[in-house]
Amino acid sequence: MEKLLLSCSSARSSAHTTRKLIGFKRRGQYVRCMNQLANYGIKPIKSIRRGRLIVCYLDNRRTDELHSLAAHPDVKFIEPDFKVRAHGIGPDTKTGSGPVRIRSRRPASPYVKRKLRAKSAKAGVRSNDSGGSAPWNVKQVQAHAVWPSTRGGGVGIGIIDTGIGKNADLYVSGGVNTMGGSSYADDNGHGTHVAGIAAGLGKNGLTGVAPGAKLYAVKALDANGAGYISDLIKGIEWCIKKKIPIINMSLGLEGETSSALKEAVERARKSGIIVVASAGNSGPSNNNGIDQPARYSDAIAVAATTKSGRIAEFSSRGSGIDVAAPGSYIKSTKPGGGNAVMSGTSMSCPHIAGGAALLKALNPSLTPYGVKKRLRASANKLSGYGSKAQGYGVAQLSDAAGIEREAESARHRSKARASARRKKK
Repeated sequence: MEKLLLSCSSARSSAHTTRKLIGFKRRGQYVRCMNQLANYGIKPIKSIRRGRLIVCYLDNRRTDELHSLAAHPDVKFIEPDFKVRAHGIGPDTKTGSGPVRIRSRRPASPYVKRKLRAKSAKAGVRSNDSGGSAPWNVKQVQAHAVWPSTRGGGVGIGIIDTGIGKNADLYVSGGVNTMGGSSYADDNGHGTHVAGIAAGLGKNGLTGVAPGAKLYAVKALDANGAGYISDLIKGIEWCIKKKIPIINMSLGLEGETSSALKEAVERARKSGIIVVASAGNSGPSNNNGIDQPARYSDAIAVAATTKSGRIAEFSSRGSGIDVAAPGSYIKSTKPGGGNAVMSGTSMSCPHIAGGAALLKALNPSLTPYGVKKRLRASANKLSGYGSKAQGYGVAQLSDAAGIEREAESARHRSKARASARRKKK
């Protein structure tokens, strides 16, 4: 098998090669192949030991050898190292929101773009974020009602994205660049915006869902908001190694299937990590359903709502959506300071990642399935939409946390104690 791989591999990209992910069934076979490639001076583009994955250029002209390699009993799969893209719709330059450069795999429709241009100028003044109060989007998911009990209590959230930039409303506890660089700074703006929604500190009036949570920047997408599946998997493995309890992935793979990414998300879930992923921005007309990794049962899939409590026009429809959260004209942090207004299921996703941090802070023993179950059971179903648009409905974090039930129980206990005291007198 090592000889087959060697005969198909190339040390560099060319017109005859394709970047591929090779998954092995056993670690020993992975190690032997790595050693064989090294002996011949071929360094894989990436290698992921825990996942038993090698990323390399395979020569398309070696048809027989490629078929034999794919059919080998020690090879689990060979698949393209697909590109994934951020699920954000960037701000209109006319609004002066800042140089956030988001390029979606499938651009927003002309209808969506017209609505963004017409309303984005109003988004800043309509947000309820003055005087340190909770923004409208945070209120829509009831996060502010949980804050008297917890603000996230140091629960870690790994933002797998374009990185996180400097902003007074963000504190980054650490990070990694899985694309080969050393910096996890944000050169796009998308990751910084997502991070602010999840855990903005509120110093400038924009408080995130879980302002007490710890942010970790995992830079797996480039300046254009794109990255390879292998970059994501590296980021997931880093979070597993660092025991970060929540992963936010405001990105997706549309219309393709990746066994490697599915297995990585499953490994994360089995490690106790809550994986939250955005559904996609293809709207109701897309036949591919929601994107991966949101499509996986091991992830919590999030659709987008508007301020008026409707499902956003751009939000992808399909089986597998768990809950919905605000994603239309959301104001959040941008690199270098200040804020920007953006839309997309990218913006919905960190509402749920931040919400998971609140739930974990209140109950550290909650499993990924336990968090998903609570979010589903307490969601507010929107009339006029089926489950393929909203899942179980708009997330209601206070209800998921049982805050009202606990408050009611406390009132009953207080009344009972007062009654007992009166009887003694």
